[in-house]
Amino acid sequence: MQTIQNYIETQVRLLQQLDLAPVNELVAHLERARAEGRRIFLFGNGGSMATASHFACDLGKGTVQPERPRFKVMVFDSLPTLTAYANDHGYETVFAEPLITHSQPSDVAIAFTASGNSPNVVRAIEVAKQRGLLTVAFTGFDGGKIKDHADVHIHVPIHSYGPVEDVHLIVTHAICEMLKLPHEPH
Repeated sequence: MQTIQNYIETQVRLLQQLDLAPVNELVAHLERARAEGRRIFLFGNGGSMATASHFACDLGKGTVQPERPRFKVMVFDSLPTLTAYANDHGYETVFAEPLITHSQPSDVAIAFTASGNSPNVVRAIEVAKQRGLLTVAFTGFDGGKIKDHADVHIHVPIHSYGPVEDVHLIVTHAICEMLKLPHEPH
């Protein structure tokens, strides 16, 4: 059994090895989306949905600056909407259909998926790409199918859900901290 110390050491190692180029690229895209009034859509399953919801809150409220536009952010975490689409059209549509309803070209779709293979998340990113949105995938494991559809891919190379989700949350907090800074290249 792994000890708490081993778990923490693994997290530190993963953070130290993280490729920051796509993270910095996402910060730049989010700055542009804010300036242009583009919408940002977030989604995922289970713990990844919790991360998407948390990130939406941090972007929508936590980055508010009096002299800057606010982020227009929406997380697809409405249980009635999810279950209606799942019941009527299949679970694989629960994120794609709201994207079709609410998105415009040049908006941003951000998916959180540890495996990178969740059919509903992959389908939503495919639809986003077809509609001209910037596509972003936060993944773990080997990146899964979604990595081939993402314009920006933030990858945590470990086959364990907890560490992947932990790093995703830490990275989203770091991104929000960068977005609070005065507007400068990061």
